[in-house]
Amino acid sequence: MQILAHSRLHSVSISLLCISLLIIPSSANNPTPARRPPRQLSVNYYAKSCPNLDQLVASVTSQQFKESPVSGPATIRLFFHDCFVEGCDASILISTKPGSRELTEKEAEDNKDLRAEGFDTVHKAKALVESKCPGAVSCSDILAIAARDFVHLAGGPYYQVRKGRWDGKFSKSTTVTNNIPRANSTVDELLNLFASKGLSLQDMVVLSGAHTIGFAHCKQFVGRLYNYKGTKRPDPEMDPRLLKALRMSCPQFGGGAGVVAPFDVTTPFLFDHAYYGNLEGKLGLLASDQGLALDPRTGPVVRLLGKDKERFFEWFAVAMEKMGSVGVKRGRRHGERRRDCTVHVS
Repeated sequence: MQILAHSRLHSVSISLLCISLLIIPSSANNPTPARRPPRQLSVNYYAKSCPNLDQLVASVTSQQFKESPVSGPATIRLFFHDCFVEGCDASILISTKPGSRELTEKEAEDNKDLRAEGFDTVHKAKALVESKCPGAVSCSDILAIAARDFVHLAGGPYYQVRKGRWDGKFSKSTTVTNNIPRANSTVDELLNLFASKGLSLQDMVVLSGAHTIGFAHCKQFVGRLYNYKGTKRPDPEMDPRLLKALRMSCPQFGGGAGVVAPFDVTTPFLFDHAYYGNLEGKLGLLASDQGLALDPRTGPVVRLLGKDKERFFEWFAVAMEKMGSVGVKRGRRHGERRRDCTVHVS
């Protein structure tokens, strides 16, 4: 296994690797219901106002991926966190005003470990797009395109991104907690949360496959290593070899705060379907991931996708389009088009 501490990769005595993307520790209740997806989203939305939009964003994402591969999972995770809280409206990019007591989504405790590379990618792409198509393209559409690019750059499917999102006018940290999946979420909790966004059981299992790239801090899975559900024993559903490797870098008390583990035990930096085979082999890093293989409702989908890469890619593209339509804003009454993604339009 390999463990990353800050920017350095440390080896351990086993060639397993693990990953997390999207998920943060705790449990979710009372998620905000999703708005109905708008009919106006279109692949060709910017055909006249910014015809080279996809190419402009691609020039940034490809460079970012070369210089800092972690930009991929960071941006995909950023897109997930944006869409699940008040919809895909780039509200997660808003910075808290100096001196303000009202924190934005970005400052919420559950978003504190979102990597800077994701934000940097969107800001660089936005700056380039603004120089070519001033005031035309929303930050939320740029984030959606960038996430798609990184899925493809990491080896995953290329799919068309429907556009026409407007940026959200509000961003509050208090809206985050009950709308983000957790590292210890049960399958029931995940199903309820995804259903509140208009996403099905299949969508949930498929989108969880984004965990084929990314990272998780020790705090997100340390409970499984030493005291699973208060038993003072490790999670019996974790492979002993993985358990031993993770314990070497993640102590039960103190230390390990800056250590993260790449998750996919066979192809940690490649977007593929190995994630599902890992779950079948008890090699899931997060309890929420491993639970998908154990539950009789989600287990059959895990086994199916573990055997069929093409099906996973096809379903993932569809699920990403579906998630990308959650809570979309349209028009000046409900949205805005920011030139600076970190600041609301005055």
